[in-house]
Amino acid sequence: MTRLLLSCGEPSGDTYGGALVHEIGKLGETPEVFGLGGDRLAEQGASLIAHVRDLAVVGLWEVVSHLPRFRRIFREILAEVDRCRPDAAVLVDYPDFNLRLARELKARQVPVVYYVSPQVWAWRRRRIKAIRQTVARMLVIFPFEEAFYRQSGVPVTFVGHPLVDLVRPAPDRGAFLKASGLDPNRPLLAILPGSRRQEVAHNLPPLLGAIRLLAERKPDLQFALPLAPSLPGEVFRQALAGLPVRCLEGQAHQLLGACDAAVVASGTATVEAALLGTPLVVVYRLSGLTYRLGRRFVKVPHYAMVNLIAGRRVAPEIIQREFTAERVAEEALSLLGDPARRLRMKQDLAEVRQKLGGGGASARAARALLEVLGLRPPGPERLGS
Repeated sequence: MTRLLLSCGEPSGDTYGGALVHEIGKLGETPEVFGLGGDRLAEQGASLIAHVRDLAVVGLWEVVSHLPRFRRIFREILAEVDRCRPDAAVLVDYPDFNLRLARELKARQVPVVYYVSPQVWAWRRRRIKAIRQTVARMLVIFPFEEAFYRQSGVPVTFVGHPLVDLVRPAPDRGAFLKASGLDPNRPLLAILPGSRRQEVAHNLPPLLGAIRLLAERKPDLQFALPLAPSLPGEVFRQALAGLPVRCLEGQAHQLLGACDAAVVASGTATVEAALLGTPLVVVYRLSGLTYRLGRRFVKVPHYAMVNLIAGRRVAPEIIQREFTAERVAEEALSLLGDPARRLRMKQDLAEVRQKLGGGGASARAARALLEVLGLRPPGPERLGS
């Protein structure tokens, strides 16, 4: 039986990893999977050494404070690799951890497939040397990444974005809103503050202030927040006490598909909004130290992935010091009150969706992995061919 190590350190990586293993099964293979992941990977039968809820950390100080835990988990993974060597490893994003793991796996002659590229094209480009030395195949999900890796001498396949298949709106908007305790006839603003505890700690306070301002200025406006499955619901419920916000268990895609606009923390959720054609305001805040240190190394003109894919500013970005309750309220009111602006943004987001490629990304990634394993002959198929 084929044995695979999967390393997914964040909720989005767990989603992609779970879909990948599912597609491998559809191709007739039933590998033994172990490593790092979450509920989606566990549903596919993976044996988890650690769960993503214990791994998703943002910020320099936050990472430093969790180093003992990360080192312990790192040693446990390598001990399991040494106990019974896997046929290959699939590392999903999470570069600070996974690139170190790639070096150790290379030394142990374990082929490494990297799925969802570290953003070396945006910052810390020196990492490309380590990637070239350790990665047998890079599977990228954004179209502009393929040329970057090819020019850098890294074997690469553009498979498309797995969310194209995974993101779906509710089949009946009105029924979904009614079942969620929301009025289909009133405007609705979705609030997505992030899926990691540190993100929420930085992003939620100004969002709470914006909700208060918006509730005063637009009394008919409804607010809803999908609870991230990687975080305990009480993290949100206690903070939202007394505010007119409906908390939904999961259901982020259904909510994004049903709302009139959304305020979204920069990250995977902005791509989800784009795929659903949801007008959005992008926000983000890091600790002051982390932002000051990291900003010097950022080499791209935008923070939000939707804007990077579009190649221009499609959605407004409110970052760091600019991220205030007043500024968020102003942008949200402008978006909600201007149908022509929302229509233009929807058209721009449709362009972003088109650039992400058609469906089938997880299946293409599965076939590429089986090629590396020698279980499927290389073929001419390529996204867009």
